[in-house]
Amino acid sequence: MKIIADPNHVLADGLAAIRAEFDVPRDFPPDVLAAAQASAARAPGEHRDRTGEPFVTLDPASSTDLDQAFSIDRRGDDLLLHYAIADVAWFVDDGDPVDAEAWRRGTTQYLPDGKAGLYPPVLGEGAASLLPDADRPAVVFSVLIAPDGDARLDGTERAVIRSRAKLAYDRVKPDDLPAGFAELAERVRGAEDRRGASRVDPPEQEVAAAGDGQYQLAFRERAASEDQNAALSLATNLAVADLLQKAGTGLFRVMAGPDAHALERLRQTARAFALDWPGMASLDQFEKTLDPRNPRAAAFMMAVRRAGGGASYVPYRASETPWHAPMAATYAHATAPLRRLADRYVLRAALEVANGRPVPDVVTEAFARLPAVMARADATAGRIERAVVDLAELVTLQGHEGETFAAVATDIDERGVRLQLCDYPVAARVNADGLRSGDALEVRLAALDPARRAIRFERAG
Repeated sequence: MKIIADPNHVLADGLAAIRAEFDVPRDFPPDVLAAAQASAARAPGEHRDRTGEPFVTLDPASSTDLDQAFSIDRRGDDLLLHYAIADVAWFVDDGDPVDAEAWRRGTTQYLPDGKAGLYPPVLGEGAASLLPDADRPAVVFSVLIAPDGDARLDGTERAVIRSRAKLAYDRVKPDDLPAGFAELAERVRGAEDRRGASRVDPPEQEVAAAGDGQYQLAFRERAASEDQNAALSLATNLAVADLLQKAGTGLFRVMAGPDAHALERLRQTARAFALDWPGMASLDQFEKTLDPRNPRAAAFMMAVRRAGGGASYVPYRASETPWHAPMAATYAHATAPLRRLADRYVLRAALEVANGRPVPDVVTEAFARLPAVMARADATAGRIERAVVDLAELVTLQGHEGETFAAVATDIDERGVRLQLCDYPVAARVNADGLRSGDALEVRLAALDPARRAIRFERAG
């Protein structure tokens, strides 16, 4: 993605319009704020003291809603990951105003100019957040990572921890991290490769303030520490999913891979970006050869993420094995309860099952209700993301009206030709006859409509 400026404030004004269009809340009702303020004063009471252990967090530098802290030990040939997750359930009672508001929201919604949190800041960025140099209640998973990357739970308990440091992806040094951090991530990655997982984290589009009320848009390059940190969460979520599946309970994250039609469209998208996808290589094999620092490769990886039909949640069903195709595994979300409602309940179930106790009925009932709630929240997040991308694409092309661009037809349907520009990560449509998927063409930028976030191309020549 080319870095752009917004001298006419089209992007800034458009983001405000997106917030209004999708009814993104800017604050919390007074009763929710009052309940959160009261619960923030709640002292841990069922928690073991683990404040002497060297936990740290690793997140974007600006993050204050810190879900996870970790320390690492060795046990023979295994690495023992102690993964502390914010104990949101300690502060939120079933049916209280904070809980009811979280069910309405489902997730934290992120926009380039700010987020709408799942919980009020006094909790989400305060008492429940694993901020440094403060005692915080957590659910601590002890996860054994074998040399082959296999992850299994070795214990789960409530504990009070004290993070030693708030580390940031863009400035952390290897000496800041626990011994074994990089090795653990490499073990998990090796296990993914052996499973045939196709999970690849593309760079994220980011809009950053550039001063004077302007913004810049770019792909944010993922730091190596960010990918390594994701392996800790992945290993824990896989171990939790295995625990719950064997216990006959839980909520699981599932996702199908791209179908044949989507794969063909992706091949044409790769051609548009001049990426050499060998005919005999699968999407999984090809994607792992891409360098996300290459803007065209990064844009292709974004297209892959949108081609799989989306992920969803399903409760445990005795006759089914929940499957996440990119992970090539049964998978659950348990490690981000400050940002996802579902994780709070998965955490509660895992805590009970791991300690030989029955899962409360309120949690089992929540597993039946959560798929619809999370689907609605995820769909809203997806529409917001798409709207922001559409707006960013439009701002990228500002000033180029009337110019001609090389493109490749990636798909043909009843709505016309879907195309991918060759020199910009912009996907659009054009009305044109006689084209087949994969054909090269030239298009002229006919009009930009900021109010509708619409780009209109015409076939040139």
